[in-house]
Amino acid sequence: MDNDLYSENQQLRRQLRAFVSQARSNEQKMRRFQEQELQLIRLSSLVQLINTIIYDYRTAFGLDTVTLTLIDPSYEIQHIMEDEGVVLEDHPELIFTATGDELDAFYGVSGGPRLGPYQPEVHGFLFAGVKHKPASMALMPLIRYDELIGSLNLGSSKPERFVEGSATDFLQRLSAVVAICLENAANHERLKRVGLTDFLTGINNRRFFDQRLSEELMRTQRQGGSLGCLLLDIDNFKGVNDTYGHRAGDQVLKGISALVRQQLRGPDVLARFGGEEFSVLLIDSDASVAQEIAERIRSAIAEHPVQVENEQVLRVTVSIGVAVFGGDAPGQGLLELGECLIDQADQALYQAKNSGKNKVVYFGDMAQSP
Repeated sequence: MDNDLYSENQQLRRQLRAFVSQARSNEQKMRRFQEQELQLIRLSSLVQLINTIIYDYRTAFGLDTVTLTLIDPSYEIQHIMEDEGVVLEDHPELIFTATGDELDAFYGVSGGPRLGPYQPEVHGFLFAGVKHKPASMALMPLIRYDELIGSLNLGSSKPERFVEGSATDFLQRLSAVVAICLENAANHERLKRVGLTDFLTGINNRRFFDQRLSEELMRTQRQGGSLGCLLLDIDNFKGVNDTYGHRAGDQVLKGISALVRQQLRGPDVLARFGGEEFSVLLIDSDASVAQEIAERIRSAIAEHPVQVENEQVLRVTVSIGVAVFGGDAPGQGLLELGECLIDQADQALYQAKNSGKNKVVYFGDMAQSP
């Protein structure tokens, strides 16, 4: 009898110690989560926020891998980070996707965290850029206003680290905080750029273009390569305004800007230069690439009528001047280099307008002609 009571007492003591140990462990986890939450909330820089999520979380939570997948259909977040000097190729843990289709299909309607073993055929797209794949993982959908904006993906080399159904309350809270902080940081960056956007077309304005021109010229000088510059002018635009009214002219401007944007690559810069004129910076583009993209833009606009009011469509064309900076200009400052590049593109545009319109002219060809 006494032995039975003693054994039962010892068992209860072991259970109590286990409960206390688990409670302390949970308290430590909660404290780490709260510390990380406060750190996130204090950050307003999108770049700092993403670095904290990807790199600091790995250390803070003893993880082997953390990746962040963001839905970025218009390259907005990528442009923000590149504007801050981030080389995206150096951060394989940061994954961008133009559509949320794959994530939507993966998370389905439940929208809750997924824990369990890593399966390459199922989860590979969430850890595509990292060399060492996890053994177990916790995947958290990032949702704002019922819209999926991305996924935070935690990985461990220990198969038992993430087991289905464990610690989901912590993870749901973490994913909610991360989603809110990402949205707030993105909105903060958007506010900083309000003065750099053309109100009518929604693309960059001349001020933004001038800033990026200096930055890209400096980068091209430092790293080598070439920088292409296009100036586009809508042919006979005054006739559109005179015949159909300024409202139709505004719709043409918006339609043209959308068509141009579709032909550009992610890092390229499109801006409204003024009036019916647009400017483009083609990153790491030599003369042949710049002319190819310019021709693609010209052709796309010529082949796609722009819809205006009352379902009416207008066929418009553009003339394009192309100039390229090759990275070698000793003794010239950035301002002088920028003015020279724009002037060359403008001369080529003038030639395109005066030789029949709806064509592309490269300044280098003009310079070589007798």
